[in-house]
Amino acid sequence: MNVIRLEDKFAQFTDHWNPRVIGELNDQHIKIARVQGEFIWHNHAQEDELFMVVRGQLLIDFRDGTTAELNPGELLVVPRGTDHRPHCAAETWIMMIEPKSTVNTGDQTASERTRTQLEQI
Repeated sequence: MNVIRLEDKFAQFTDHWNPRVIGELNDQHIKIARVQGEFIWHNHAQEDELFMVVRGQLLIDFRDGTTAELNPGELLVVPRGTDHRPHCAAETWIMMIEPKSTVNTGDQTASERTRTQLEQI
């Protein structure tokens, strides 16, 4: 068993919206990503998705017009089938826990943001 230092893992990359796998738990991936700007509207029909902010602030819009605001140390579980759009003005570090089968762009057509082969760091 190895202790994972998030700061060390985030230091290994600088690009945005490109999650890396830092661990596995019961057929789930533990992922981290640097994010900035706006992601696309999407949902995951079969998977719940946990977002936790490590540094910065993440906003997640929902189709009902509400927005969740997550600050460092806060997390949110987005239930399967829920349309959502993460975004942030400044660079934000996030951690996600979700089934290994989860594609980051969910139900949307594959695009330059879609990541199907994730790097493990």
